[in-house]
Amino acid sequence: MEIRTLRYFLAAAREENITRAAEQLHVTQPTLSKALKALEDELGKKLFTRHSFSISLTEEGVLLRDRAEDLVSMADKIEREFLSLDDITGGDIYFGLAESCQIRYLAREIREFRKVCPDLRYHITSGDTEQVTEKLDKGLLDFAVICETPDERKYHRVPFPESDYFGAVFPAGSELAGKERITVEELAGLPLFTSEQSWENDIRPWAGERFSSLHLEGSFRLAYNGSMFAKEGLGILLTLNDLIDTSPGSGLVFRPLYPRLEMKMYLIWNRYQSFTPIAERFLRQIRASFSGQREEAGKE
Repeated sequence: MEIRTLRYFLAAAREENITRAAEQLHVTQPTLSKALKALEDELGKKLFTRHSFSISLTEEGVLLRDRAEDLVSMADKIEREFLSLDDITGGDIYFGLAESCQIRYLAREIREFRKVCPDLRYHITSGDTEQVTEKLDKGLLDFAVICETPDERKYHRVPFPESDYFGAVFPAGSELAGKERITVEELAGLPLFTSEQSWENDIRPWAGERFSSLHLEGSFRLAYNGSMFAKEGLGILLTLNDLIDTSPGSGLVFRPLYPRLEMKMYLIWNRYQSFTPIAERFLRQIRASFSGQREEAGKE
């Protein structure tokens, strides 16, 4: 199975039309049709359902599309890495980022890094820990930023200079708005929103014996989407500080949870990662910078 054939397959799956896919690929329609038929024969599965003027993926085709996207992305990444091996002022770095206001530290480091490496090209994908570590494990990312202590058997890590903390977001007119902080007793029986990851890994141990009194109304991977439901009075969003606009006039307020539930952020990478020169250079900078900032914060 060749990468070129997978590119053909992905184009056909995306366009759902052989003629348009062939035009996009700059090949003839018979060439594309022959390649797709050969791929089906090689796998022994029908990948497309042919209609009068279009095509659609079979269940086997959907499975191959998901795998092919990762394989083609990896091939592209490898090609770019080898092209940049002799260039320590440029190249590509791939990041997978969890949601946190601490991302500002990473953004600052990238800004400073581009002053000495002006040809840096950085690529950002967002998601929760499960999503970004999956891509990291597949080799599609160089670094990930996560909101939980990483598995030291699999990853190296650099802690961010500060910590985040959980709080509750709800309408400004709520009875809870008069509280300075929110306890588990005050959340008992109320409809709550958060990510499934946070619900199990953070809220459960924080609530302890009272966890059974909490009700997860709905789960959101993106805090912003959850805040829209909270704003409509459908429930209370449990999320990290400074992710949601709760300024006067926003209609929402943020109150920290009590006891305080803090979250450390980590930049992580695979233990047996092989870095390009540009990624290695960036890692040296961020290690030195984050270490210095943590020391300064400890003196305050």
